[in-house]
Amino acid sequence: MARPLSLLDLTYIAAGSNSGETVQRSVRMAQLAEKLGYQRVWYAEHHNTRGLASGSPEIMIAHVAAHTSTIRLGSGGVMLPNQAPLKVAETFHLLEAMHPGRIDLGLGRAPGTDTKTSLALRRNPDALSADDYPQNVLELLAYDERTFPEGHYFENIIATPADQKLPPVWLLGSSGFSGQFAAQIGVAFSFAAHINKPLAIDVMRAYRAQFQPSARLAAPNAMLAVGTIVAENEERVKELALIHRVGMYRLLTGAMREAPTLEEAREIVSTIPPQYQMQIDSMQANQFMGTPDQVAAQVKAFADEAEADEVMFTSTISSEADLDFAIRAMKSAWDEVDL
Repeated sequence: MARPLSLLDLTYIAAGSNSGETVQRSVRMAQLAEKLGYQRVWYAEHHNTRGLASGSPEIMIAHVAAHTSTIRLGSGGVMLPNQAPLKVAETFHLLEAMHPGRIDLGLGRAPGTDTKTSLALRRNPDALSADDYPQNVLELLAYDERTFPEGHYFENIIATPADQKLPPVWLLGSSGFSGQFAAQIGVAFSFAAHINKPLAIDVMRAYRAQFQPSARLAAPNAMLAVGTIVAENEERVKELALIHRVGMYRLLTGAMREAPTLEEAREIVSTIPPQYQMQIDSMQANQFMGTPDQVAAQVKAFADEAEADEVMFTSTISSEADLDFAIRAMKSAWDEVDL
């Protein structure tokens, strides 16, 4: 049986576009993914980033869900260190009430931004160095399951709406920590190979081997998230890779904004200082690049080694025409190769 294919939409703003147009593009892309039979679309949480339209996955989920009917929608992810567990519980109780059976709650450990912006979000300097992610995950689950120990200060707090439960919970990660923790508490796990491809196979296999069944999940459920640069021919792949390269340079230098045009990318790439070239090479090595058939075959082989139950792909492609092609062509190629 073929593994489901899903999509991570980072809401990159195309050159000459704006956030409103990008959100509407995201709606159209989710509608297309639904029509083609994708399993789910997730939205990320990043802050202080001019090149992205959304820092609020929960709002994207609600908006897109109102314009689709069957596809699952979720957070990839909510960065829990930035938010109180009770607030996350109530937000996703409400989303589940609004769109029952279609919501996923993916939780991330990273800040999704720089240190100064993290402080603006968390308000307390001590929170920047606190290593309380596991406790916050357990607190979030305790609101849902009413499992605070007797006498706990939060024992009688009920997450509103009280007649709802959380949707399926996923832990997200690009290192071994989240995989081990997800296995320990018995929830689904998604590895971000688009951030750290070299670790994916070992971490996902370890999650499966160490998984402990829970009331939430009886057996391991592992998703492999991969970065892709897909186009109809090698020439266009190289052009999109060039645009991606400039985007990564801007990210590294704190100057990320709307995606450059191809002409701008060609001008900028020759000016990138040598000290950044190796970092960008490493970041691009996390991407699967090529025509749809080539990428689908490479990803399938990788997913087989990682023992993935599902594959989610993302891309820094920002033009709607290129995105439309990638979403259509990847699904067609995937259905052919992952039989």
